[in-house]
Amino acid sequence: MVNTQFIVSPSKKLQGQLRVPGDKSISHRAIMLGALAEGTTHISGFLEGEDTLATLAAFKSMCVLIEGPEQGRVTVHGVGLHGLQAPYKPLYLGNSGTSMRLLAGLMAGQKFSVEMTGDESLSRRPMRRVTEPLATMGALIYTTASGTPPLKIQGSQQLHPIHYPMPIASAQVKSCLLLAGLYAQGTTCIIEPAPTRDHTERMLRSLGYPVQQEGNRVCVTGGGHLTATDIDVPADISSAAFFMVGASIATGSDITLQHVGINPTRTGVLEILKAMGADITLHHEREVGGEPVADIQVRHAPLHGIQIPEYLVPLAIDEFPVLFIAAACAEGETVLTGAAELRVKESDRIQVMADGLQTVGIQAHPTPDGMIIRGGKIHGGQVNSHGDHRIAMAFTIASLCASEPIIIDDCANVATSFPNFVELATRAGITMTVEK
Repeated sequence: MVNTQFIVSPSKKLQGQLRVPGDKSISHRAIMLGALAEGTTHISGFLEGEDTLATLAAFKSMCVLIEGPEQGRVTVHGVGLHGLQAPYKPLYLGNSGTSMRLLAGLMAGQKFSVEMTGDESLSRRPMRRVTEPLATMGALIYTTASGTPPLKIQGSQQLHPIHYPMPIASAQVKSCLLLAGLYAQGTTCIIEPAPTRDHTERMLRSLGYPVQQEGNRVCVTGGGHLTATDIDVPADISSAAFFMVGASIATGSDITLQHVGINPTRTGVLEILKAMGADITLHHEREVGGEPVADIQVRHAPLHGIQIPEYLVPLAIDEFPVLFIAAACAEGETVLTGAAELRVKESDRIQVMADGLQTVGIQAHPTPDGMIIRGGKIHGGQVNSHGDHRIAMAFTIASLCASEPIIIDDCANVATSFPNFVELATRAGITMTVEK
């Protein structure tokens, strides 16, 4: 495979107004639930990244008519909860753990059998966290001996409801089981140990499917139906987070990120940055299609290290690579605990980020469930992203505090979540080139 490198020169500041691509989590769910709805769903703001396009292709291969995407617009002609058809080959889901875990729940309720595969990275990711509770619902679902993909699901199983206390807070597990619950006879309830993103629940309601919620318990009853609607996908706060951190750490920066989703189950990055001293202002707060959005203005401010509250960890789980860069540029020590989940993402994000930070001159000590980072001067160096899109983008942002160029290896997967990252980063003020 060709090594795509980012070569990033020390940059001065970020300025201007940007709209980052659509929210990846919501884009996945819009395709899935639009396909299962009765009627035609019109989606705008859809993220045209490799992960979400893998979800779209999977439903096309199950005989759902989908038009687009074209400039973020997609039209999905729903087939109803029981209208999917058997694909003629395995569903290939690329790098997308969200696609595989959520589809595992949906596929468990179908009349046909299916196999789901992924790329080398996805093929190493743990799936027992979804396959084991699905098996208790009556699904026949198989992994490799180590609990990794490919997943093989045998159709025509009658699912029964479960009450499932999740051992680890995970929106993907919760969503998987709620989607399986649509096909179960009775009421399925999931109990969360900590709040996680609730896009599935919000979108189910917007498509007319009742969701019961009380405290940390969320329930669905099988046998209902979804009614098509229009879905406006907000800009992805996980993508916006790179520019939030960049503006915070670079003297003279003032940037506004437009139409960003500020779902309260996703705003941990805002809370953590504010606790570190960031200057963040929300403008034009509003609600679009059941999801709160705002324009987020970030100005440079000196950051200081903090002990990151564990209750915020699930609300910022995807943003920690770039939050580690914020910690590296902050005065004092930042301590993260309770984030063992980071070790089973697209890479072991704790170890890979620690290795990269040490390479560029920062004291970073990985722990089993987090990291201890002492802020300091970032030098140049060559770091390996290990094919992890968020790590590649995080070290791009580190250039704003660097004294020498940073070379980042293995960056092709940035296209999975942020296909125009290089263009927007350059427009905002980062000096970088791409070499293959």
